[in-house]
Amino acid sequence: QLVESGGGLVQAGGSLRLSCVASGGTFSDFEVAWFRRYPGKEREFVAQVSETGAGQEYDDSAKGRFTISRDDAKNTVYLQMNNLEPEDTAVYYCVARGIWGRGTQVTVSS
Repeated sequence: QLVESGGGLVQAGGSLRLSCVASGGTFSDFEVAWFRRYPGKEREFVAQVSETGAGQEYDDSAKGRFTISRDDAKNTVYLQMNNLEPEDTAVYYCVARGIWGRGTQVTVSS
């Protein structure tokens, strides 16, 4: 089971750090990704971290503002989001090995 946390309400230009914890399991040896979903839309890719943490991929909208990282000792993957924009308002989900969390709401006010 994956559990996201760290969402909330923040003003434009602010920061949030999302966490995704593997409850009852482990992330080790798996890629982990963050997606987000706007109301009425399909989930879209935001960022991904490799099994070792050495490689990261980002959607163009996230490059330069978001950083994905992992701490396998804590079974946790993070998404540090800086310089947030109202367009980042969405529900954020983590996924690993086809297993999705329930999401955490991020709201950015202008």
